[in-house]
Amino acid sequence: MIASEKLVTYMYVLLAVYAAIILYFVVRGARKNTNIKDYAVGNIGFPAWVVGLSLAASMTSAATFIINPGFIALYGVSGVISFAIVLPIAAFISLIVFTKGFAKYGSTVKATTMAQWIGKRYESKNYAFFFGIIALLLITFIVLINVGLTQVISKALNAEPFYVLMGIVAFVFGYMMFGGANSMVYTNTIQAIIMFIVALILLGSGFEFFKGGFGGFMNKLSSIDPNLTKPTNSTSFLFRDYFEIIVTQIIIGVAIVCQPHIITKSLLLKDAKKINNYLFSGIVFMIVFFLVVIVGLYARISFPDLTVDGRVLKMDEIIPTYVVAKFSVGVGLIIVVGLISAGLSTLESLIQSLSITITSDILEPIFKDKIGENTIAVNKIVIVILAIVSFLLSWEQIKNPDVSVAIFAQNGVYAYFAAAFVPVLFGTFLKNVSVRSVFIASITAIVVHFGIYYGRLTPYMQEPVNNPGVSAAFGIVASLVVGYIFYKLDAKKTNEHVKLDS
Repeated sequence: MIASEKLVTYMYVLLAVYAAIILYFVVRGARKNTNIKDYAVGNIGFPAWVVGLSLAASMTSAATFIINPGFIALYGVSGVISFAIVLPIAAFISLIVFTKGFAKYGSTVKATTMAQWIGKRYESKNYAFFFGIIALLLITFIVLINVGLTQVISKALNAEPFYVLMGIVAFVFGYMMFGGANSMVYTNTIQAIIMFIVALILLGSGFEFFKGGFGGFMNKLSSIDPNLTKPTNSTSFLFRDYFEIIVTQIIIGVAIVCQPHIITKSLLLKDAKKINNYLFSGIVFMIVFFLVVIVGLYARISFPDLTVDGRVLKMDEIIPTYVVAKFSVGVGLIIVVGLISAGLSTLESLIQSLSITITSDILEPIFKDKIGENTIAVNKIVIVILAIVSFLLSWEQIKNPDVSVAIFAQNGVYAYFAAAFVPVLFGTFLKNVSVRSVFIASITAIVVHFGIYYGRLTPYMQEPVNNPGVSAAFGIVASLVVGYIFYKLDAKKTNEHVKLDS
């Protein structure tokens, strides 16, 4: 029991107030919903900078604030280079390039989900259905956030994780049955502002460790474990060499924006001319958010042997424990709310985008007219089922994590955006792309990713726990090569037919 009675009491009050504020905005946004499209992409003309903050809150989640700093606590500077520098730079460049083309085409075809965008772009209902099915892999990301939120709140309340998890799932999935995109932009904006304040507090919390300058800080880490200060860490399974730290993270960073709760955010803009303002506000906030992983170094100096009261901390517990132990009650309350905001912002986006995808892109093609006017009611049932499945998977990850829930989540999420990368890339920048070329590319990405990971192929897959980023990177490159070859072959066939006809 780390949290004081005073913190626990105030935390209950603050959570009640926070929940009430969210529900207010949910009700306000829900009143504007008249159909499933309103739920998916909204019907309110939000300012571009507000949608940008919603993007920042969605793209940086509980993983950025709670889970990833735990990796840095374990493995040091090598993780900071990977997670705070290489990945964000690649992701920001990719976001800028992709968003402009995607938003332009998305507004033209009136797409509300990623699967719809792909299906309409390639004029293939089968391909849209395929993407609806593989979107189910994003449940793993929901599980990651459930676990991160449970660790934070249970530590702050000295409560049993099982009941905290049950409360989180019931509350968030419950209000997401009604809110949708309109209320989500409101709540995401508030969450992004809270996250920004908390990020600055967390980054400043290790100031005392720099009294001897940067060299003194590094000496403190080195005295715990020399590997913590090296640019690569051979004792880890994520940051062993520059291929894992730089090459893999560049590929993942470029492809990571091809997730529905990220790339479809631009469809909330009612004026495509405001994309620059949207991107600027989002990226400025995200730069600060991604730097939060540095707090993992502060946590390691605070808990050199990663134990508290003789108990070894699981990786996903390190940052929640650091926050509760480090800060006064007042500041601790603010930070816990910020960490909760980091989780809820992405969780809301995932529930919204995944439930819409299941309803519109899986169930409607199967049951057709039987759903019809009952789409919103069906969507609510889908959210209930998602809540039950995610609860069961989350509890299993809390009890028996494979080092961290992040590995479980990365395996699923990376497979999804590896499959999505080529169709989004080709669909945005190339003309006359055959559905065959991108369909084969998507399947290649999934087969190569899971084949390498579970088949333990390559020297990188020989540890008890392995890096899904490496297998996904190979999958993305293989997908790009295969997709481009088929694109050229199909283009050549088309040209030959044109010549014969003329």
